[in-house]
Amino acid sequence: MKKKILVTGGCGYIGSHTIIELLTQTNFEVLSIDNLSNSSATTLQRIQQITGQTVAHQTLDLCDKVAVDNFFQQYPDLQGVIHFAALKSVPESVANPLLYYENNINSLANLLACCEEYKVNHFIFSSSCSVYGSVQQLPVTENTPLQKAESPYAYTKQIGEEMIKDFVRNNQIQAIALRYFNPVGAHISGLNGEDPINPPTNLVPVITRTAIGLQEKFTVFGSDYPTRDGSALRDYVHVTDIAHAHILALNYLLNHQNTTNFDIFNLGSGKGVTVLEAIEAFVAVAKLTPNYQIGSRRAGDIAAIYSDTSKSEKILGWTPKLGIKEMMESAWKWQQECAKK
Repeated sequence: MKKKILVTGGCGYIGSHTIIELLTQTNFEVLSIDNLSNSSATTLQRIQQITGQTVAHQTLDLCDKVAVDNFFQQYPDLQGVIHFAALKSVPESVANPLLYYENNINSLANLLACCEEYKVNHFIFSSSCSVYGSVQQLPVTENTPLQKAESPYAYTKQIGEEMIKDFVRNNQIQAIALRYFNPVGAHISGLNGEDPINPPTNLVPVITRTAIGLQEKFTVFGSDYPTRDGSALRDYVHVTDIAHAHILALNYLLNHQNTTNFDIFNLGSGKGVTVLEAIEAFVAVAKLTPNYQIGSRRAGDIAAIYSDTSKSEKILGWTPKLGIKEMMESAWKWQQECAKK
C-alpha cells in the first residue's frame, strides 16, 4: 500500500513543485491542502498536466481547528506532513504583523496538535534563512546563532522552529526544519512556476513580469550595501532542487535514519549572488533588459546572506543541480507560458 503524505500549501509555489517531485520520483500517495488565499486551484490542473496524475485536494484554512481535525479523521493512515502553508511576504508582514502572527503560528499549532492526536509521526517544516537575521559571519551554518528577526515574517519562522522543537520532546513525532535560502525558477517544462494572486515581491518574478510588460519597471532596493556592487546579496536555489530536498528529508525520517527527534538543514547553493548580478543573468538568458531603477533600502531586508550546505550534503545526500542560468531560463519560460493565457 502506498504511504499517504499530506502537503499543506499544495497550490503554492514550493508546495506545487514538491507535489510534482513526489508524484514523479516516489511511490507516495499525495494529499493537498490549501486555503487559496494567495494561490489558485488551477495549479492542480498544471500538476496533472505535468505528471499525468490527479492529486486529492481539499480547500481549507489550517487556522480552522475543526476543519483540520475533520481532515485528519478522513485520513487516519497518514504517514507524514510537509508543511508549506504560510504567508510569506516580508513587506506585507511589516505592514500587517498581526495577520502573520495569527496565520502562521495558529495554523502550525493546529497542524501539530492533529499530528499528535492522529499519530502522524513524520513532519517536515518549511523554514527560511530569514531566521538568521543580520549575521556577522558568512556563510551561515545551521549552528550560526540566530539574530533578531528583521521582519514579522522571519519571526514567525523562528517561533515555528521553537514550537516544533518544544513540541516533539513530549511525543513520538520526528521533525525536520528546512531553512531555504532564496527559491527561484520554475519547473523545467515551463508549465508550472510562481503564480501568486497578490503581486509578487520576490526578485525573479518581478524581473520576468517587468520584462514581459506586466509592470512598467521595478526597483532595486539599496545601492549602498557592503557588497560587490552595493546591491543586496542572496543565495538563490532552484525550486526543483528545494522540492527534491523534501523527499530526501521525508525518507530520512521514514527510514529511521535520524538520531534526534528534531533537526535543521540549510538549503541553498552555497554561493552569493547580488541583485544586480541576478538581473545580468536574466539579461544573458532572455536577451533583453527589464526596466528598473535603483532605490533606497527596503524595511526588513538584510545586506547579505548565503549558506553553508555541507550538512545537507553529508546527511541528506542533497546538492543543488541547477544553477542561476537554469533558474532564469525556467522562470522566463514560465512567464512566457503565462502570457499565452
